[in-house]
Amino acid sequence: MIFGSGQYTYKVAAGWGKLPAGWRWGWIPAVACDSQDRVYVYSRSEHALVIFDREGHFLASWGEEILRDAHGIYIDPEDNVYCTEHSAHCVYKFNRHGELVMKLGTPGKPAEQDGDPFNQPTDLAIASTGELFVSDGYGNARMHKFSPDGELLLSWGERGNGPGQFALPHSVRVDEYDRVWVCDRENRRIQIFDTDGNFLTEWTGLQRPATIFFDPNEDVVYVAELDYQVSIYTLDGKLITRWGGGRESDEPGEFLACPHGIWVDSHGDLYVSEVGVDGRLQKFVHRT
Repeated sequence: MIFGSGQYTYKVAAGWGKLPAGWRWGWIPAVACDSQDRVYVYSRSEHALVIFDREGHFLASWGEEILRDAHGIYIDPEDNVYCTEHSAHCVYKFNRHGELVMKLGTPGKPAEQDGDPFNQPTDLAIASTGELFVSDGYGNARMHKFSPDGELLLSWGERGNGPGQFALPHSVRVDEYDRVWVCDRENRRIQIFDTDGNFLTEWTGLQRPATIFFDPNEDVVYVAELDYQVSIYTLDGKLITRWGGGRESDEPGEFLACPHGIWVDSHGDLYVSEVGVDGRLQKFVHRT
């Protein structure tokens, strides 16, 4: 079965990504690719961070001693890997060799005051300046901005549905213009800010957006929507294509569980991870 349309057309790679014998997936909240198109699968399982080549062959696993409750993942241009653990109230930074090099937050300890970092954070992204943006979404309704070395510079947001307010800031990404995009999931919208936290605009009417990805070569936004849907838009908000239909389906390429993580490799192949059932990760091969 073919999904998408026009130059954004895909075929499912059935059975992609085999674990070693005896290993099992849990929920898979997040997926990301590095500069070599290695695929990092971040799951709630004994082996939380598992790495494959783009053909789906197992390469390695990291962080068994550290990672406990996967939520968001981000890989920067130097192949540093940032893992956000919501119940541990932490973000961990690993270098390309899998060595822990930085930690934001105190493992197992939520912020003592409402609004302070962190209380069940959800994701991280990086601006061109190297500044870090963390969505602090389940216990808080906040966004936090840090210096590259982890100093807190700014926080903004509160509970609500107005501009700059959040029901659940579930993911954050920064586009090539250094605009900060926040998936305000339970308000069914994406809010867009400058890097000083000033509200710029919003996209409304989405199906509980969970995570987004920006194509580095095109002004295109990929959106994983929790209500069984993936959508692709232009950067100015024009819908290009979508599939999933907002309904539960166990057909390959559709969504039995909830699309939660999304990333695109340098070949244009799309990876979508799901939560709600164990082991749901699909690769959509770009058809040229």
